[in-house]
Amino acid sequence: FCFNHPRFGIPNLMLWVVIGHALVFVMDLFSNGTFSGILTFVPGLILRGQVWRLLTFVFVPAFSNNIIFFLISAYFYYFVGTRLEQQWGTTRFNVFYLSGVVLSIIVGLLAGLVGGGMVPTATMEYVNLSLFFAFASLFPDMVVLLFFVLPVKVKWLAYLDAALFAYAVFTSGWPLLLLPIVAVVNYLIFC
Repeated sequence: FCFNHPRFGIPNLMLWVVIGHALVFVMDLFSNGTFSGILTFVPGLILRGQVWRLLTFVFVPAFSNNIIFFLISAYFYYFVGTRLEQQWGTTRFNVFYLSGVVLSIIVGLLAGLVGGGMVPTATMEYVNLSLFFAFASLFPDMVVLLFFVLPVKVKWLAYLDAALFAYAVFTSGWPLLLLPIVAVVNYLIFC
């Protein structure tokens, strides 16, 4: 289908994702972290009827116990996501992000079948990190301030991101090692 379709996609998708992250973060503060547990991707619970987990795991933030890291990651995802949407257009960005979600769901269900199904198996961590690969491909010489002090080109941070992906592949068990792999494959398809 055409990536330039004018009515396909959710405009400002990353804004909505970040708002969802913020709501879950605040609810976790009031529930002592149990709210995220209701939303995470657990295949055994999904098969028992908790189908909302197929979508709500997208809104579970990676840093739910530290407000500083949460704010930095939320700003980072918003910044990178909106720049990609401006560059690619709403439809292409939505297809990129949503295909990462679908691939994560497939791998999460596969991991649930292999591992018994009662542990969280899919997260958006690698899909969100793959956003940075796409951003670095488009803007390799952009300079960002690491720790708000050190100027670093985006391409060097992408190499660090690639090292994190490689580490995840080599340290994760089967089939969870597929999560970083499918995120990179998703990136390669679109970039």
